[in-house]
Amino acid sequence: MKNSKKQQYVPALRFHWLTPFYDVVVGITTREKTFKQTLIKQANFSSGQKVLDLACGTGTLAIWIKQQNNQLDVTGVDGDPAILLIAKKKSRELNTLIQFDQGLSYNLSYPSNCFDRVVSSLFFHHLSWIDKERTAKELLRVLKPGSELHIADWGRSSNIVMRGLFLFVQLLDGFKNTNDNVAGKLVTIFDQAGFVDIKETKTFSTIFGTMTLYQAVKPV
Repeated sequence: MKNSKKQQYVPALRFHWLTPFYDVVVGITTREKTFKQTLIKQANFSSGQKVLDLACGTGTLAIWIKQQNNQLDVTGVDGDPAILLIAKKKSRELNTLIQFDQGLSYNLSYPSNCFDRVVSSLFFHHLSWIDKERTAKELLRVLKPGSELHIADWGRSSNIVMRGLFLFVQLLDGFKNTNDNVAGKLVTIFDQAGFVDIKETKTFSTIFGTMTLYQAVKPV
């Protein structure tokens, strides 16, 4: 779920043979539990809401959301069928009822105005500028009026050390698409798509750079 052209599709950690190690790598390098639990708290879910985890990967965020409130209707979507198999297996083993779908971020199969919350983590930095724009507009479409978008991804480096550490991510995931994140341009993307009340809410220092949490609202 990383690019609009199928032949350029890049899986999690860039190479398919690394996919089985995704959870271990992300857990060790990104302070995953800290930033994802903060994102969950920020989203302030209410029972009965429909939640979409965009680019859900191995399903960790979706599973944690469902575990904390079993009355939520949680759906995860990702473009990589291999990683979705891992997500489905984890969900079954943990007895969490989550729908996992294959789909692309800029062409979702869901009807307009159907989700109360969209969450996503460590995804937007994989996209080109054009696909960031297309994805943001698609998220605006599927959210209900007045509903919220909550994102965790690499952001503007908090200091020169964090900027240096982020070079490793850029070497792995590409400089052109990740430069948008480190320049703080996700706010611009969401603004241009039509979201309001856009905020950078919190940052975390990790061994690969600065993780930033964002929130935005679809206008009523």
